[in-house]
Amino acid sequence: MEEWYNPEQLSQWVGTAWAWVRAEVIVWPSLLQLLAVLSTLLLAAVVGPRLRRFLGKIGGTGRGQRIVAASGPLLLPLLWLLLVGLAWQVAVLQAWPARILEIAVSLLSAWVVIHLASMVIRNPVWSRAVAISAWTVAALNILRLLEPTVTLLDGVAMQLGGVRISLLSLVKSVFALAVLLWVATALSELLETRLRHSPNLTPSVKALFGKLLKFSLVTLAVLAAITTTGIDLTALAVFGGALGVGIGLGLQRVVANLVSGIILLVDKSIKPGDVVAVAGTYGWVNTLGGRYVSVITRDGIEHLIPNEEFIATTVENWTHSDTKIRVKIPIGVHYKSDVERAIAVCEECAGEVDRVIADPGPVCQLRNFGDSAVELELRIWIADPMNGVNNVRSETLRRIWRAFHEEGIEIPYPQRDLHLASAVPLEVRLGQGQGEEAK
Repeated sequence: MEEWYNPEQLSQWVGTAWAWVRAEVIVWPSLLQLLAVLSTLLLAAVVGPRLRRFLGKIGGTGRGQRIVAASGPLLLPLLWLLLVGLAWQVAVLQAWPARILEIAVSLLSAWVVIHLASMVIRNPVWSRAVAISAWTVAALNILRLLEPTVTLLDGVAMQLGGVRISLLSLVKSVFALAVLLWVATALSELLETRLRHSPNLTPSVKALFGKLLKFSLVTLAVLAAITTTGIDLTALAVFGGALGVGIGLGLQRVVANLVSGIILLVDKSIKPGDVVAVAGTYGWVNTLGGRYVSVITRDGIEHLIPNEEFIATTVENWTHSDTKIRVKIPIGVHYKSDVERAIAVCEECAGEVDRVIADPGPVCQLRNFGDSAVELELRIWIADPMNGVNNVRSETLRRIWRAFHEEGIEIPYPQRDLHLASAVPLEVRLGQGQGEEAK
């Protein structure tokens, strides 16, 4: 440690450093490169705010405005990097000294990468790993050790069958896996956010689809990273095919219901609140599940109908495109009644029911001359079938019953006329003994 306090030694070190500065730095080529770096910084500082305002105008509102606002802090270093990179390329093409410009490009590239990573990566561990990697590559490039390091990593390898695995390929695979996993995670979070805001899905279905999406994306990321090492995935494909066949045979109905549920969610043919009739069940859809659809009847009974039924069979959806439905009510009147007045009374009574809409209005038609009555059919329209149909029919019939009694219109009951053919007269003979006994 005494040499640090030796004035002669310190003077010698300072002299050596000053000589290097005069020989390498305070020369016209180096000064011109430093001037180019500073000039590009001033130009980027002047152009940056104007470019940001221009992008803000053309970005409009909403997502474009948010992207412009988020990329604002990155605009200055990115412009500076582009200008310095342009100056470096010009110097290289003209065979001018460009060492300082090359160092500036390496440092600015690392700065931009780290800044971009800090903006898009929320995990501090991943962000710190990206920063260390960027500064390491920049330092190796500045010291001109990047290519020797790549050669050294590629030389350390091992042969596994027909596949050559080196340290370089492993580093590339780890880097690719990290990037792909981050992309898969970010994409799955975006899709899960969209699923959480979907009003047609239950929380369980949202969680199920979110996990399936995340698992699928992570699997694809891992497989893509494995391919970067040169490993053949043929054997894995064969194994996956056999596994898929086994799962398909063992869980055929489960997979069919799951796929049917996805189809129902995509085409939105069945939604919560719809009034449907399927598999002998009539009611309104309560929830859509991964395996079944919950349908609640007017009796309060909840039916869990497999999703496959809604794909493979005919489904009556009373509220799919329009909530208005027509209800037909058969009515019979006596042959002696005024049919025209009966038709008018039926239409008037139907129009007084609250749930019967006026457009299209009630219509009563004469359908047939029956055995015991003149058969009429009252047709009414309602706009809320989820509130029941029989209660509207009952309310309408009650009003018609009271009106028929007030108007004297008779509702007949089944009648049969019996016609007896003429009988042969019976001959009655009484004997004497029988007559005395009768006395």
